[in-house]
Amino acid sequence: QVQLVESGGGLVQAGGSLRLSCAASGSTFWINAMAWYRQAPGQQRELVAVISRGGSTNYADSVKGRFAISRDIAKNTVYLQMNSLKPEDTAVYYCNAEGVTTDFGRYNSWGQGTQVTVSS
Repeated sequence: QVQLVESGGGLVQAGGSLRLSCAASGSTFWINAMAWYRQAPGQQRELVAVISRGGSTNYADSVKGRFAISRDIAKNTVYLQMNSLKPEDTAVYYCNAEGVTTDFGRYNSWGQGTQVTVSS
């Protein structure tokens, strides 16, 4: 079983910054892609940013130029630096990781979510 634990959410004023972290633990042997998703009230969960093991990144159009995803492979951790935050960025942010377990099974795991609230 692979667990993901997010941290770093909170309340910030528009124009401010936050940095989210997500650490994977448990029976993970190899992590391929790691990603951040978000879900605002009454809306579907959407992909915010994804990073491959090789470091390739992809972003939702709404966050390009403001958010940056990075990862520390040795620490099984992914980060999301969020700058120039807007009220519409308010959502619960979820970490996702997919990879291979120590018994060579595949997994796709989610964190519990962390709330980000941007006030105007």
